[in-house]
This record gives sequence, structure tokens and C-alpha cells, in this order.
Amino acid sequence: MESAVDSSFFWGYLVTQVPGGFLASKYPANRIFGMAIATSSFLNLLLPVAADTQPALIIIVRILQGLVEGVTYPACHGIWRYWAPPLERSRLATLAFSGSYAGVVLGMPLSGMLTAGVGWQAPFYFYGVMGLIWYIAWLWLTFEKPAKHPTISARELFYIEQSLGTTTQAAMPTLSTTPWSKFFSSMPVYAIIVANFCRSWNFYLLVLFQASYLSTRFGLKIKETGFLGALPHLLMTIIVPIGGMLADYVRKNGIMTTTNVRRVFNCGGFGMEGLFFVVVAYSNTAIAANVALTLGVAFSGFAISGFNVNHLDIAPRYASILMGMSNGIGTIAGLICPIVIDHITRDHSQHSWKIVFLMAATVHFIGITFYAIFASGELQPWADPPSSIKSPPPFQDGKGVVDYGTMGQFGYTNQIVTAETVQPESKDTYMYEETNAPTEPLKPTNPFNPFINNNQ
Repeated sequence: MESAVDSSFFWGYLVTQVPGGFLASKYPANRIFGMAIATSSFLNLLLPVAADTQPALIIIVRILQGLVEGVTYPACHGIWRYWAPPLERSRLATLAFSGSYAGVVLGMPLSGMLTAGVGWQAPFYFYGVMGLIWYIAWLWLTFEKPAKHPTISARELFYIEQSLGTTTQAAMPTLSTTPWSKFFSSMPVYAIIVANFCRSWNFYLLVLFQASYLSTRFGLKIKETGFLGALPHLLMTIIVPIGGMLADYVRKNGIMTTTNVRRVFNCGGFGMEGLFFVVVAYSNTAIAANVALTLGVAFSGFAISGFNVNHLDIAPRYASILMGMSNGIGTIAGLICPIVIDHITRDHSQHSWKIVFLMAATVHFIGITFYAIFASGELQPWADPPSSIKSPPPFQDGKGVVDYGTMGQFGYTNQIVTAETVQPESKDTYMYEETNAPTEPLKPTNPFNPFINNNQ
């Protein structure tokens, strides 16, 4: 029953991955994302009632949560499709993804304290209410694309949209116009899928079984396992965005191609985590096991700048759909992992946990080998929309002026900006081709963007 409850979320989560990609393409991705979190938060409030009424109801509620949350990662890529310039994709996407690890950092110790101090029902009610409050803020602060933001400056709007090129201006893909045969014959797509599966196996292993491992193997109490289990994810929260900034720095300065950046970060991060899993397998003390787990998870943070951003490199137009595909395959790991681990560790012996972590290391080594051989960071030939459905670019050619209307603090205002060269479209060759473009690109006005010179 326990393994069925653990895996039931993923039964629903698997179903809505690819449909979530299409939903994020057809409707505003920010609204899809927010509604999914709000609905899951409401369902979280029902879990204590379901547990007290009929244990089978827990499985039903968890399946429903999986169904609504299955659209979240595809929706994230749908959001970044309009908002992330090519040379800022790694840091922007990883900054967003780091939130999932920050949630574990706060959630594991907080759940332990709420359970010990109030009762086992308290975490479900707390997270449900907080999710609904978050949704109100999300509706207020987020917008589908830069052109719809009421306070964006004309300069920032031009910078983002021109750097993205024409990939976001064509008609959205439909079931019939999506190049499915190209997806399933593309080795770079398979490289992302394999990496996602291997990553998901080990991520769910730690989220679902790390506390159980520390408790049964070393006799730690639930409150202690909560804090110790959060430590690796705390480092992950810090390292994931740092890895994104480092990846973009290496690409921007032409130190490595986008392809090599993705390969080095992905294989280096997961390879080191695999090595530390071997150390965990042979650890005889809680300190040694926790140090190895912490370092392994920390190194894996760099890999998020590999496979998890790669969809936007090879096919930004289809990024949300590809994310749904790869995350759907990764979800299969979430279905299988609890059942396999429960079977291996049914006697809770030291040897059984050794098998678990050696298996985890092997999964990583297989994944990084496949990714190193077949991954790519280049825009794929099939990723451009058919010529029959391309839309003309909204910007004038040459050095003309572009007139943008934005909603200022006191109403509608027109701002005139000069059309300057910005980031080119996301192909590896853009870092090496010589052009007659000005040496100083148009800078964004976002105060958190590292390109900004506030004195201008």
C-alpha cells in the first residue's frame, strides 16, 4: 500500500506531460502554470480527510494532483520561450528550477517540525493554504509575454523580442503541424530523454527514501532526518543558478560551444553525483553518508544547466512539447523507483541499501555516457516552422526606428527607441560568425540583469 501511495502521484503526472506542452503552446503558459499549482494546493487540503475516511482515497487525490502538476514543467518552458534571450537561458531557467529544490530545503525540516509539534495533518494544511496565497500573487505579478507586460520599458521589450528572432512569431504548433517523426528520429532529443529519466530516478530516490535510509540504516529520528535531508537540497538551491550563470558566461565569451557546455555540465554534474553514490553505498557512519550525499547532490546542480535547458537550444518553438515528452519519460522513473526500492529494502538490511545506491550510480553512468555521445546544443533543422506558417518580423530592417506603446504608471505612453543589434538567434554559430554589427549590443533595463550599466 505504501509503495502504491508513493507512486500514485506519478500515474497522473505521466498522463498530462505532452498535453501540458500543447496547453502551454495554445494558452498563456503563466496561467496554465499558476492554475496547476493552485489546484494541487487545494487537493492537498483534502489529503488528511481522505486518509481518515478511506486509504484508497489518498491514491485518488494523489493521482489528481499528478494530473494537474504534470503541466507545470512544460508550462515553465512555455514561459521562457517568450522571456529568455538565448545568452540568458541557462541562468534564467536554472533560477526558476532552483525553486523546486528550495521547496525541499524548507519543506523537509518544516514538515518534521509541524508533524512533531502539531500532528501529521499539519503539513498538508499548511502547504495547501500557502499554495493558494501564492497563486493570488502569481496572477498579479506575471504576464504571458513581454509585449503584454504593463510596465516593461520599450528598450527592454525590443531587446528580448529581437534577440529571440522569428521563432516566437510563427503560428503555434498544433497536433498536425508538430514534426513528431523528427522528434522520434532525433538523437539529441533522445539524449535529453535519457538524461531526464536517469536524473528523475535518483531525484525521486532521494526525495522519497533519503529519510528512510538515514532512519533505518543509522537510527536517526524523523526530526533529524528532516534537517539532514534538507542540506543537500540547500546546496542544490545555491548551485543550480550559479551553474546557469557560469554556463552562460562560458557560452557568451566563446570559451565553449553550446553543445560542449551542455555536455560538460550535464556529464560532469551527474558523473560526480554517481561517484558519491558509490561512497554512500560503502559508508558505515551517518556523517560519512551525509557528507557524500550532500556533495553528490551539490555537484548534480551543475547538470541542470545541461539537459534541463537543452530543449530551448535545439527547438525553442517546440520546447514545451519536448519538455513534456522528456519529463513524461522521466516520470516513468517515478513510477518504477518506489516499487523497486521497496522490494530491495524490504528487510532494511545494510546490504540492501548498498544495492540501492550502487544501482543509482550505475543509472547515472549509463545516462551521462549516452548524453556525451548524442547531445547537441544547436538549433535543429526541423525546429524552424514551415515557411508557409512563418509570420513576418515585427521590426523594421536597418537603422530605422521602432515605436512601442506601453502602459505606464499613468496610462498609455509611446516610447521611441533606435533599432540596434541585439543577441542573434540561438544557433551555435552565432558566437563565431563575424558580422558588421556594433560591438555594443542593446542592453536590457532589468535591474537584476548583469549586462546593465545603471549609469547610462
